[in-house]
Amino acid sequence: MDPKHLRDLLQSVESGQTSVDAAVGQLRDLPFRQLGFAHADTHRHLRTGFPEVIYGPGKTPAQIARLLEELGAQGVTVSASRITPQVALEVQSLVPAARYLSVPRLLVLGDDPLRDKGRGKVAVMTAGTSDIPVAEEAAVTCELDGNEVIRIFDVGVAGLHRLLAHREEIEACEVLVVAAGMDGVLPTVSAGLFGKPVIAVPTSVGYGASFQGVAALLTMLNACATGVAVVNIDNGFGAGRMASLLNRKR
Repeated sequence: MDPKHLRDLLQSVESGQTSVDAAVGQLRDLPFRQLGFAHADTHRHLRTGFPEVIYGPGKTPAQIARLLEELGAQGVTVSASRITPQVALEVQSLVPAARYLSVPRLLVLGDDPLRDKGRGKVAVMTAGTSDIPVAEEAAVTCELDGNEVIRIFDVGVAGLHRLLAHREEIEACEVLVVAAGMDGVLPTVSAGLFGKPVIAVPTSVGYGASFQGVAALLTMLNACATGVAVVNIDNGFGAGRMASLLNRKR
């Protein structure tokens, strides 16, 4: 139940169109629904403006399917992250309306929201093409939260002219999400060039001494440019959600 549905229900009770008992029946699953294996947080979008996202690893396809149905029962668009193609097929056999986005590895149930909640655009950028899956998780998260997203991929510092070619597009955005592995320098460079909040996303892309993203993480935490905030390694979802909050209309 989203805020509009809740308001409509209360107005219906006030006008006498819906009985108190009927309203209680509709509200019985607030603030959560006990499923045995999980407490589905059906109240989260009312508290925070964004529904609970199902983290796929460690859950069976049947559990993911049940959570998608329960969390999306009142018309809220919901998603499950880090879903492999095989698990997606099994979930879709149980929830045919769910659609699979293979690059960000997301299952989505529900309509695409209108992209009218942000005061401007969010730029999602990558240093290399290998960073795209994490960046796409961030981009789709922003879009599911009602933001317009500009994607600018493969503009790392090994060829800085590629980044500068997109200068006007980037300056027209309100928030930058910058994903990079290996040396992890692109967020610092972006913060030094553009007066925008930068959400840095270290990725696990790189050779041995990158330590699966630890090297990029440490580079980003030690950024000499101001205005850089860092999320965890490969945490595209967290970066997308933070970008959406920063971009929210007041």
